[in-house]
Amino acid sequence: MPTTPRLVDVSHAVEHGMVTFKGLPGPVICDFLGREASRARYAAGTEFQIGRIDMVANTGTYVDAPFHRYEHGIDLAELPLASLANLDTVVVRAGGQRGREISRIDADPASLRGKAVLVHTGWDRHWRSERYLDGHPHLTGELAEWLANAGVALVGIDSHNIDSMNDGTRPVHSVLLARDIPICEHLTGLAAVPDQGARFFAVPVKVRGMGTFPVRAFAIA
Repeated sequence: MPTTPRLVDVSHAVEHGMVTFKGLPGPVICDFLGREASRARYAAGTEFQIGRIDMVANTGTYVDAPFHRYEHGIDLAELPLASLANLDTVVVRAGGQRGREISRIDADPASLRGKAVLVHTGWDRHWRSERYLDGHPHLTGELAEWLANAGVALVGIDSHNIDSMNDGTRPVHSVLLARDIPICEHLTGLAAVPDQGARFFAVPVKVRGMGTFPVRAFAIA
C-alpha cells in the first residue's frame, strides 16, 4: 500500500521576547483586545481575542527576498509562489564538516536545477541559547555562486545566518538575492526531511516594501 505523505514542520515558533538575531529586539506579543474586554461588545457567552505583535521582520524562521539586500530588488509581494512553494527538495548534510565554512556540495549541479537546497548543519540544537548566536556554520560566496549557476530555486539553512557575520559584504546574500533566489534562514528539524524527494514550502505574507518576513516552513516527505 502507498504510504501517506508526512508533513514535517521545519520552522521555529515565534514567542514573546525571544531573540532570533543578535542585536535585534525580540517580538512583543500581547492582546489588542482581550477576552474579558471583548465581552462588552458581543452577546452573553460570546468572546474573542484579537492579538497584537510588534516585531522586526527578521524573527523566527524567515524568508529573504531580493529587496532585503537590493533597493530595486523584488519585494515579498513580488516573489513568485513558484520560488517558495511545492519545491522539489535536496537536503545537504553538512554537520560533519570541519570548521564553520561550508564551501562545497557533493552533487551534480544539473540535479539541483529548480530545487530548494536545504543545508542541514544541526545548529538548530542551540536555538534560544547564546551559543546559537555566535560561531555558526555558514556558506561561502564561492558556494553561493556555484548554487546560483546551478539554477537552484531557493537556499535554506538551519543556523543563525547563511553568511559569516565576520564578512560585512555578506557574499551569500549578495549573490543569491542578485539572482532572485530566495533565502530561508533559521530552519529546524531538517534531520526528519529525506535527502531527496520531499516538497518544500516557505511562503511569507504578501507585504509590499519589505524584503524579509517569518514563514511557517514545512516539507511534505
